[in-house]
Amino acid sequence: MKKAEVVFIPFPGPSHLISTLEFAKLLINRDNRLHITVLLMKFPNSRGTDAYTKSLSTSDSISFINLPECSLPPNTNPRDAFGALFEAQKPNVRQAVSDLTNGEQYGHLAAFVVDMFCTTMIDIAKEISVPTLVFFTSGVASLGLNLHLHTLRVRDNVDPTQLQQLKELVIPTFANPVPSYSLPGSVLSKEWEPFFLNYVGGLKKADGIIVNSFEELESHAIKSFSSHSELAGLPIIYPVGPILTPEPETKGVVESNDIIKWLDDQPPSSVVFLCFGTRGSFDEDQVKEIAHAIENSGARFVWSLRKPLPKGVMAAPSEYYSLSDLSLVLPEGFLDRTTGIGRVIGWAPQTQILAHPATGGFVSHCGWNSTLESVYFGVPIATWPIFAEQQANAFELVVELKMAVEIVLDYRVDLFQGPNYLLTADKIEKGIRSVLDNDEVRKNVKKMSENSRKTLLENESSHTYLGRLTDYIINQI
Repeated sequence: MKKAEVVFIPFPGPSHLISTLEFAKLLINRDNRLHITVLLMKFPNSRGTDAYTKSLSTSDSISFINLPECSLPPNTNPRDAFGALFEAQKPNVRQAVSDLTNGEQYGHLAAFVVDMFCTTMIDIAKEISVPTLVFFTSGVASLGLNLHLHTLRVRDNVDPTQLQQLKELVIPTFANPVPSYSLPGSVLSKEWEPFFLNYVGGLKKADGIIVNSFEELESHAIKSFSSHSELAGLPIIYPVGPILTPEPETKGVVESNDIIKWLDDQPPSSVVFLCFGTRGSFDEDQVKEIAHAIENSGARFVWSLRKPLPKGVMAAPSEYYSLSDLSLVLPEGFLDRTTGIGRVIGWAPQTQILAHPATGGFVSHCGWNSTLESVYFGVPIATWPIFAEQQANAFELVVELKMAVEIVLDYRVDLFQGPNYLLTADKIEKGIRSVLDNDEVRKNVKKMSENSRKTLLENESSHTYLGRLTDYIINQI
């Protein structure tokens, strides 16, 4: 029997890519009538993608096609780089899809699944009358926030300057008014406005939006898509999460084993884990404030500390490769004084640390993958958002869901100008103490952890949405 063919076009960044491929595996495990072909793009000069795809187990139902690399002019503005890369890849995608549809190997092309940032590829699907589903790697509340802000801009002509002047906004997917400082940076900046309009306008063109979330976690937001008049006419949503991202096998296995052994010797729920995502890093002044906060709190800790790149460079931070490197940015004697109670590391095996019973709190940037992992493993977050939609995620966790404590909600880092202020050690220390001691938040997170482990089981909410999604795809044949 020939299978229904689904073309996946993921965003090349590791956190999006792995999440998308895990969803692809979920889809084929649910319905063996599907075959998925993943079209892999690379950022110019990027070497990470191959390692990530090879580290994921594949099956006969998933194939990979590496698209030719496209170079961008050397003076391309980072704000325009994504759009320019995807436009440059359109002819390659068109050719790959043509080869698939004309080949004998697989069945009828049923649908495209494209990353939330790759919606320009919907044009190609429309050319051949194939529906497109968008894979949205953040939450349903964040999706609704973006859609509402886009509507305000195109319908009511509310520009970034006006948004900044508002104290708060009523957003359909949030139960509480959202302060303007919790809005994504891309809507508060005139420079990012073309990117924002293009990105969210693309979401509205989709035939459906698959979201890495689940009904028990975001019940208000999910219900608002059917109950609120502004959202009811938009693409149907399929919350099919939580889709967790496994650790890539290519990163420091020795160091990772060493950290887990150290955690084995610590009391239950006693260690605070500080980690800020694939792009999170701080300058020397901020690093020293974090170090003072950790030391003053007296808490056991694991701190993933990365070396920042120059302003304006869109890439992952690098590592501090020696103790002497680290000593230059940390307060004098910090490593000696904390040697018995904590570890400063580079890249962190995040899911292994969060899964460990010794881990009691997570100082996090509130990226969505990290948020889902903290929920799944029942570890409360202390919020420190940095980029993108993380401020909205932090607000949702603290105010809407009561599943995190606040270190800060309004901190943000601009790609070109750096952070909006220095966060002082006393605020960070207060958050560290609170995340380890707040019993109400811990109870809420543990309860949601149980829900997150059930929701993809038969007849539970994400399992049901996944069934509707596979039925929709099969019905396209």
